[in-house]
Amino acid sequence: MDQDEIKVKSLKKALDVLNCFLVKPTWGVTEISDRLGLYKSNVYDILTTLKAMDYLEKDEETERYKLGMQVFALSRAMEETFSIIKIAMPYMQELANFTNERVYLAIPHDGEVVYLEATYPTESVNLMRSILGERADMHCTGIGKAMLANLSEEEINAYLQRDLAVYTDHTISDPVQLRAELEATRQRGYAIDDMEHEFGVKCVAMPIFDKTHKLYAAISVSGLAVHFTDDQIQEWALLIKKYVAKIENRLS
Repeated sequence: MDQDEIKVKSLKKALDVLNCFLVKPTWGVTEISDRLGLYKSNVYDILTTLKAMDYLEKDEETERYKLGMQVFALSRAMEETFSIIKIAMPYMQELANFTNERVYLAIPHDGEVVYLEATYPTESVNLMRSILGERADMHCTGIGKAMLANLSEEEINAYLQRDLAVYTDHTISDPVQLRAELEATRQRGYAIDDMEHEFGVKCVAMPIFDKTHKLYAAISVSGLAVHFTDDQIQEWALLIKKYVAKIENRLS
């Protein structure tokens, strides 16, 4: 975030309040005040305004706030912006059914993974949920490494200057080792998350490029580590490659 470009401080405060709901679904005035270091009266005014505009709803019994329908409307509008969601979804569902694993679609943004959509095997309807807008680090996720490996050298160097968060014993947090992993990813054409973000979960991921061969997004197959043998990873990588080619052929 470029602080010099923030011209309307009051708007920033309102958005900071709204962003609290990325952390958990419901908030009270005091909680937000403590989290953001704002006066309770200021937080109350912001919450009341957001509620009046349907960005928030208030439970009158608990006096806690949650996201309102206007946020949902914006999220649907955002989906329409990304034509890749409509293009990719049928292929993602086929891939999920074939592998019997979860399939994710994400884009890179400001050095992070931003998830657009997920599909699940048909019999796993109880697992289905929207992940639109959820974020993750690039260095510890297969879908993130698939994209990071195909960014410009300048962007990769900038990422390697970060403090690389450690999530499991398998997380690659050393910049030299991560650079080597990214080179291996480019060479084989796909990335592997070897329980680097969540213990017991592995995934295989591949980048998606637009017509100019610029990185556009990435797709991954994710599931329990016991399902991801070396042979299975190679088989699924070939399958993902076929579906990526279909998606890329339809991108404008």
